[in-house]
Amino acid sequence: MGIVQKDAFRTMLISYVGIVLGYLNKGLLFLLILTTEQIGLINLIISVGILFAQFANLGTIYTTWKFLPFFKNKEKKHHGFLPLILLIVLVGIVICTVATFVFRSQIEAVYAERSALFNSYYLWILPIGISYVLFVVLDIYLRSFYKNIIAVFALEIILRLALTILLGLLWFNVISFGNFVILHSLVYMLPTLILLIYLYSLNELNLRLSTIKISKKFRSILIQFSAINYINTLGSVLVSSLDVMMIAQMIGLKATGVYTTVVFFTSALLVPYKSIIRVSSPLVADHWKQREFGKMQELYKKVSSIAIVLGFGSFLLIWNNIEFLFSFLKPEFQEGIWVFFFLMIGKLVDMYFGLNGSIFSTSKKYKYDVYFTLFLILAVFVLNLVMIPIWGIAGAAISTSIALIFYNVGRLLFVWIIFKIHPFQKNQFIIILLGVFTTLVGFFTKNLLSNDWLQFLLECFLVFVLFLLPIYLFSLEPELKNYVQKGSDFLLKKVKSSTKK
Repeated sequence: MGIVQKDAFRTMLISYVGIVLGYLNKGLLFLLILTTEQIGLINLIISVGILFAQFANLGTIYTTWKFLPFFKNKEKKHHGFLPLILLIVLVGIVICTVATFVFRSQIEAVYAERSALFNSYYLWILPIGISYVLFVVLDIYLRSFYKNIIAVFALEIILRLALTILLGLLWFNVISFGNFVILHSLVYMLPTLILLIYLYSLNELNLRLSTIKISKKFRSILIQFSAINYINTLGSVLVSSLDVMMIAQMIGLKATGVYTTVVFFTSALLVPYKSIIRVSSPLVADHWKQREFGKMQELYKKVSSIAIVLGFGSFLLIWNNIEFLFSFLKPEFQEGIWVFFFLMIGKLVDMYFGLNGSIFSTSKKYKYDVYFTLFLILAVFVLNLVMIPIWGIAGAAISTSIALIFYNVGRLLFVWIIFKIHPFQKNQFIIILLGVFTTLVGFFTKNLLSNDWLQFLLECFLVFVLFLLPIYLFSLEPELKNYVQKGSDFLLKKVKSSTKK
């Protein structure tokens, strides 16, 4: 876990700076400058653009994870792996762009009644979609070489700083809202350009097709693998995009604005977990290559244990103070409280079993993952059709949560039965019990004090004493305890050295 800890810590720090910028943008400036309908429009464009990117990548993400370790050879330009993957993606971009124009009237008809404003900016999904798919491909390529920092910095810091600047220009009437939407889509090119420059500086930006020295037989294997995993790459993004698109179509852009804002809040809580998964996934591919099942099992257990602590801890801090925190938002955002609850339940399960996706997709049984992903997509779609008319945006959150739970349990059982690999440890069940107990205590103490700020501090103190402190004192999660000790030792050394000067 050494390389995981080191890289995860760096990416986590950058991501937390990104969270601050994200909250400044979406948690403050969006609410001050934009109407709820305009927030819904911006987030709908992003969701459709990212969905475009997932269709356009043609399954190359998992292909890079699984096969690049076999082709790494800097002198031979890694046998032309990068230009081959980019060529496949270029085909995907062309197909999806053509489809965007061909099916434009049908797509616009879906949103004409309740989200007509989207149709005025329909084509601005393309800069986001094209830029994002290229960014993801280059990011995955760099991650295979354990180069994580620049990609995270470009996406979490540079992109959000650009958005802050655009919001400032809109606030001071330098640009109109229409120009803001256009420029907002164009700034998605920045992270991709940064990665291209970074690859060039590493002497890894190989775009020459003549360097492709992968045999036709192996190319057919790569293409077959990409085709089968194509559906898998759509899974997680399509689930969130389906929610957003179906809410916009069935309820309207205002509801979309509320839902997507809450989704942003929940995704911000997943930053530490995503940092760990980001650097753990390439290790899974290496363990498969070396047939190191013991190390893979150990990695799976450690990642799951860390995930449940980080996920449950973040959930408790927010949920036990949910009414207080939502009181700072506009009144229409109150219905987002239960959206947060149900989304986080699904996300907690997804975090706990999260690494099984990397284990599954890079194994010889990767074809079977298609069935689980198809189930996930179909389940979310059908459940949304039933639950959104009944419970509105909370119904969409319930649908996603139910689908994620069944999806993850199914994959877990498959990986456990076939590969004899599972994430379970006794300490994890104790952590979960502590989390449930702390949630119940928070429910009974939420109106204990009349002062809202004192009540907020009390709830945070209870989370620390009842959940985090026992985990630390009884070493229920040794990796995190070691991490905290290393961090505190580092800070102490810095303080001592500064006092000596």
